[in-house]
Amino acid sequence: MDYKYFPHTEADIESMLATVGIGSIDELYSDVPEAVRFKGDYQLPSEMSELEVRQLFEQLGSMNQQLTCFAGAGVYDHYTPSVIPNLLSRSEFLTSYTPYQAEISQGTLHYIFEFQSMMAELTGMDISNASMYDGTTATAEAMMMAVAAGKKQNTVLVSETVDPKTIAVLDTYAHFHGIELKMIPSENGVTNLSALSSQLSTQESVAGVIVQQPNRYGIVEDYSGFADAIHEHKALFIVNSIIADLAVLKTPGEWGADIACGDAQSLGIPMQWGGPYVGYMCCTEKLIRKMPGRIVGRTQDSRGQRAFVLTLQAREQHIRRQKATSNICSNQSLMALWVTVYCSLMGKQGLKEAAQLSYAGAHYLCDQLVATGRFSLVCHQPFFNEFVVRYDGDIDALQRRFVDNGIFGGIKVADNQIMFAVTEKRTKEEIDKLVELV
Repeated sequence: MDYKYFPHTEADIESMLATVGIGSIDELYSDVPEAVRFKGDYQLPSEMSELEVRQLFEQLGSMNQQLTCFAGAGVYDHYTPSVIPNLLSRSEFLTSYTPYQAEISQGTLHYIFEFQSMMAELTGMDISNASMYDGTTATAEAMMMAVAAGKKQNTVLVSETVDPKTIAVLDTYAHFHGIELKMIPSENGVTNLSALSSQLSTQESVAGVIVQQPNRYGIVEDYSGFADAIHEHKALFIVNSIIADLAVLKTPGEWGADIACGDAQSLGIPMQWGGPYVGYMCCTEKLIRKMPGRIVGRTQDSRGQRAFVLTLQAREQHIRRQKATSNICSNQSLMALWVTVYCSLMGKQGLKEAAQLSYAGAHYLCDQLVATGRFSLVCHQPFFNEFVVRYDGDIDALQRRFVDNGIFGGIKVADNQIMFAVTEKRTKEEIDKLVELV
């Protein structure tokens, strides 16, 4: 292949297949289920000028329908200050290298240090690493961290109130790391402490316990007594949180957690199909050497000037692969920068006000829906900015009506149940419009 940026020719493809000893492309993809294979020709137009390409994408973009979002389930339509993209493009943050190479970017190390400081403060924990891929993989890494800390303990208990998407990723990681996952039953939408205590008493190999706050139903759970029960059996307490909510909620550190993890999309990263988002992981100081990823510290150089350095970096690039604590190398650090700039612009008061507005909007919407007589709360528990209600009609028809009127109206979670989320972006007029469509 003389021109590596050009598409492969038939001769290129035949040469590669011959190298790996395969006769055809179909044979190469024989492990991919037939049902998900693309059949047919790609609908690619002929060559175009730059101007024509721009016009084409503008036409395609105009086909998108911009909806007012009342959906959440882990991804939220929070306000994004317009200055963030401009600040992200400043040259001191740009690097063609992995963002962890200290010798090439003090700017990168600086914002990672600030990101760590902000995450540790929001979660109430001692230590934060330099960010993770997303919230689900951060939780899976926390699971493996607990098992590594527990030595011969390889069972992790997960509450039924954890987001199913997170549990699916935990399942995948557990399968390939010899970890046994067991579910903790829930009752009326919250984790059953009695059931957890019973499991801890009968299981000798529990390394960690994972819960979520607010949970998959938007409920704010009371984790009083959880840390004591878990620590009594020498397991680690892991709390997955929607981090923007921690501006006003009790932090994982205050609940006695050993590890705090989750997604930081709620800190101003726009909603996108599949990301990129960014995960966070924080822990107590005694677990610092079990934590995956890297940690940036602040020091002084030989001239007494402030400098940032990689404080802990004995990870996969520097040690034998089989001894690595994680596969994390250079994640989407740009998203960590995004979150850092967002938090800097909003400040403590701004984060708190956004959370309070989200809470007030969600409770107003809930009250208005229940007042119609067609909705009822599924679980009568404290909730934050998201809640599940039972509907006495056809939810599919209701959602189509919402979309026809420019609203992405919640997520169907069961045949007769729908979950709504409200952020500080939703106005009273938008909420009233949704209620009028019921």
